[in-house]
Amino acid sequence: MMLHRAILAGLSAFALGAALLCATPQPAAAQSSTPAYPTRPITLIVPYPAGGGVDVMGRMVGQKLSAALGQQVVIENRGGAGGMIGTRDAARATPDGYTLVMMLTGISLGPDPGYDVNKDFAPIGLVASTPIIVVTHPSVPAKSLTDLIALAKKEPGKYSAGTPPAPTVNYFAAELFNVMAGTQITVVTYKGTGPLTNDLLGGHVQIGFNTIPASVSNIAAGALHAIAVAAPTRSAALPDVPTAAEAGLPGFEAVQYYGLAAPAGTPRPIVERLNRELRAILVTDDMKKRLIEAGSDPTPSTPEEYAANIKHEEGKWADLVKKLGLKLE
Repeated sequence: MMLHRAILAGLSAFALGAALLCATPQPAAAQSSTPAYPTRPITLIVPYPAGGGVDVMGRMVGQKLSAALGQQVVIENRGGAGGMIGTRDAARATPDGYTLVMMLTGISLGPDPGYDVNKDFAPIGLVASTPIIVVTHPSVPAKSLTDLIALAKKEPGKYSAGTPPAPTVNYFAAELFNVMAGTQITVVTYKGTGPLTNDLLGGHVQIGFNTIPASVSNIAAGALHAIAVAAPTRSAALPDVPTAAEAGLPGFEAVQYYGLAAPAGTPRPIVERLNRELRAILVTDDMKKRLIEAGSDPTPSTPEEYAANIKHEEGKWADLVKKLGLKLE
C-alpha cells in the first residue's frame, strides 16, 4: 500500500511539474536563436578617402548609430578604384552585422568590380541624396551655366573639370555635360571628392562636378562659385543656386544616393534592427538639420525601397555608359 501511494505521489508530482513547465515562459535564450546584437564594435567601411562628401556622411551616420546601438561604430576609409576596393571588401566580409558599408550610386559600373551590387549586399536603407553641383574656381569668368558653356565652346580644350573617378555619378555627370552642352572640357579624375576639392581650390582644375556636402562650406566662404545643381529641384542647402534646367540645360540631372548596406546573408533580424535605428536617426530634427546644412536631403527608406533604388539607378547609368561608349578603367 505504501509503495502504491508513493507511486501515485510521484506521478502527481511529475504531472504538476510538466504543467508548470508548459505554463512557465521559456528563457529568452530558448525563445530565440538570434544572438544579442551588437555585442562589440561595428566597422563601417567608407570606400573613399577621408575629407570627402562620402566620408562626411559616413561619420555623421556612424556617430548616431554608435549612440543608438550602444556600441562604437568605427569608420574605416578604404579608398581606391572609384570606391570599388572598399565596397569589394565589404561584399567579402563575414555577414554577421559587424561590417557595414556606405554605398553610392554607380558603385558597380567599373569593368570588373568583383561583386554584384544587386546580389552581394543586403540593403539596410537609404541615408540621403544630393545632386551633383557644377562649381568653378573664382578665376573662371562665368556667372552662369550658359556663360560657362559659351566659354568652353569658344576655346575647346582650354578648361578642365575635376571629378572623382569612374564609376561615380560625378564622373558620369561631367561626361553627360560635355555631350549635352556640346563642349570639350577635359575630364580629370581624382581618388575622391576631398583631393578634387583641394585641387579645385588651388586652381589646378577650373571646374568641378562635385557633391554639395564637399562643396557647401567653400561656396559659402566664396572660395568656389556655384553655377547650377543637376537636379529637378533646387537644393535646400543652396536655395539660390538654380537647377540646370533653370540655367539653360534642361534634362541635365545627376543625383548621388547614399545608403547603408551589409554583406549578403546578414541575418534579417539584424538588417531590420539597423534599418529601424537608421530611420529613427534620419527623422530627428538634429540629423535633418545637419544633413541639410551639409548639402543633402534626408532620404529614409525600407530595405526593399533601397534595393529598388539600387536597381533603378545602376541601370540608368549603365545605359548611359553603353550609349556614350565610355571606357571605365
